Amino acid sequence: MLPGETIQSFLPQDIPWWMPDHAIFMGAFYLALIIIASGVGFVVLKSIKDSFSESDGHGDHGHH
Repeated sequence: MLPGETIQSFLPQDIPWWMPDHAIFMGAFYLALIIIASGVGFVVLKSIKDSFSESDGHGDHGHH
């Protein structure tokens, strides 16, 4: 890291955060991204868990 270089973050550095409309919009935007990412992660983990439980023969989901 060079002297005087700022720390990198996910937040845009050129947004005037002191203006309430920018802070509210970016807060809602990142909150929506977190909710979407956690939902996708939950579905992926649940599908992996279900696939392992069915491969063990313990998952009886109507397959005769």
